[in-house]
Amino acid sequence: MAITTAASRLGTAAFSETRPIELRPNWTVEDGKAVINAVYRQLLGNDHLMAAERLTSLESLLFNGQLSVREFVRAVAKSELYKTKFLYPHFQTRVIELNFKHLLGRSPYDESEVIEHLDRYQNHGFEADIDSYIDSAEYDANFGDYIVPYYRGFSTQTGQKTVGFTRMFRLYRGYANSDRSQLGGSSSRLAAELAKNSSSAVLAPSGSNEGFAYRPSAQGVAPNRTFGRSSQGSSGRLYRIEVAGISLPRYPWVRRSNKEFIVPYDQLSNTLQQINKQGGKVASVTLAQ
Repeated sequence: MAITTAASRLGTAAFSETRPIELRPNWTVEDGKAVINAVYRQLLGNDHLMAAERLTSLESLLFNGQLSVREFVRAVAKSELYKTKFLYPHFQTRVIELNFKHLLGRSPYDESEVIEHLDRYQNHGFEADIDSYIDSAEYDANFGDYIVPYYRGFSTQTGQKTVGFTRMFRLYRGYANSDRSQLGGSSSRLAAELAKNSSSAVLAPSGSNEGFAYRPSAQGVAPNRTFGRSSQGSSGRLYRIEVAGISLPRYPWVRRSNKEFIVPYDQLSNTLQQINKQGGKVASVTLAQ
């Protein structure tokens, strides 16, 4: 059962409206191709796969019945292709997040899960850690030998924590988005809130709600001026306006051109009007002090 009826606004309709892909008895060649493509999409994070990169020997073993879907998933996750895309370029905590997403279809629930996998990776190696996901009771109960892993974090299921839903949106940035082309780069998405055992609001993926989701600047420094007027020394409370996608003549459109403005209450209405004229999407209005 879908956890929200607004799946299209969150970019999850493609998953909530489709059934898991399974290799059933008496499967055909077309069924096998569909499974292979689904595994590539899930495990490679929707990254573009060149024809020369395809794991043709593993595909042949699946077609010949020598590999189950589970073992094909295991082999892809241990392949040099997967390591090149997700192990070598990323920090260890980011690798763990991606493994949870790709292999279990959810985000980590708490910091202890991440620490457990980090310890296993450091003491026994990457492949042993991959085995721990695929040989787990959770994997067996949800996917078994013949179902391709899928994003479970978008639906309510027995044994799944609610916090996994909000955290999944830190890892999932839209159906057409690749795990290697996100604004956050190779850094962890969940380290801070897992350490605090906190849950954040759902941040809608890019392309939903007819705009780009707001992401704060890397420096985290808010400006003290807005539209050429100083807000320092103004009486009354100050408000922070977070804006995504401002575009003006002589102001080239830049993907995710997000900004913050600090304004006093008496300038709030006028500032919002100017943002609207510039084509900006107001992500939030909060107290700045």
